[in-house]
Amino acid sequence: MTIKIMVFDYRESEKKFFGNRKFEHYDITFYSESLNEDLIKDIPQEKLDSTYAISVFVDSQVSENVINSFKNLRIISTRSTGVDHINLKAAAAKNIAVINVEGYGSKSVAQYTIGLMISLVRHIVPAARYIGEEKLGFCPKFLGRDLSNLTLGVVGTGAIGGSVCKIACAFGMNVIAFDIFEKKELISKFGIKYVDLNTLLKTSDIVSIHIPYTGDNFHMFSAKQFELMKDSAYLINTSRTEIVDVLALYDFLEKKKLAGAALDVIMCNQSSFRCIQLAKQLNNDIVCLEEAKMVKELVKMDNVIVTPHVAYETQDAIDYILETSFKGILDCIKGGNEYRMY
Repeated sequence: MTIKIMVFDYRESEKKFFGNRKFEHYDITFYSESLNEDLIKDIPQEKLDSTYAISVFVDSQVSENVINSFKNLRIISTRSTGVDHINLKAAAAKNIAVINVEGYGSKSVAQYTIGLMISLVRHIVPAARYIGEEKLGFCPKFLGRDLSNLTLGVVGTGAIGGSVCKIACAFGMNVIAFDIFEKKELISKFGIKYVDLNTLLKTSDIVSIHIPYTGDNFHMFSAKQFELMKDSAYLINTSRTEIVDVLALYDFLEKKKLAGAALDVIMCNQSSFRCIQLAKQLNNDIVCLEEAKMVKELVKMDNVIVTPHVAYETQDAIDYILETSFKGILDCIKGGNEYRMY
């Protein structure tokens, strides 16, 4: 039996995995584009009817209409932990399994977060930019701070946040954390102190966000929270775009009420299908466009680092994601539930 699979959001970094492995029982079609209601119209119906499983990333929007376009779809595999880009009710209505990948970022995202932290407090980006501009005359002093004299506040101590705590401790930082569920290992072995969110915001020199987006925590970090933070504090978000109010963040940075920020995730860095969909969800067709404009202003600031959602992207993490995805698909085919979320 040959299992027909469509892989969307196919990237250059994933080609090595597929090139080094044989998939004798799979007929795989690759699409570099994200799956959405526009793309689905361009795929021949006979191909949609014969597809048993699809693999997507968070840039795809697997809506009810997309799901209903497939006649015999049995598995939706997302190469991510989050599943909010998939209409779970529509999948459940057709008894389609939804599988995801847990834990792939505990090393890669944590290490990237520490890299952003060092880049911010040591002003590495503006210092490198200064040399690149080949300016003559007075050289500004890129005066930084030692991490060992700073307090790091970690919001969310799951696999990634917990790893950030451990690495930060190795740098001699004072680490405090906020989470609904406290990890005993972090307390007993690493001396992490759990505090309420307001205390964390008031106390921390650096605040790093590592929580999932639930819908209830939209703009959890906005003007009210930034007001509590030190003027000398930095904000790092390698979590989800929706959690930080970028417009409010820009306002505080411009007024020098925050020292700097690093964002690996932004809501709108281009006019995309995803942007339009989000605007519809917010019942405001200009929200995304306004934020896109603000991002353009943010990247001009020397105390801001914006990267295009690459914190997880190491070859090791990508290979793990793909390996786990195909294990999950095979497990579902055999009737298992080890990797199944819904």
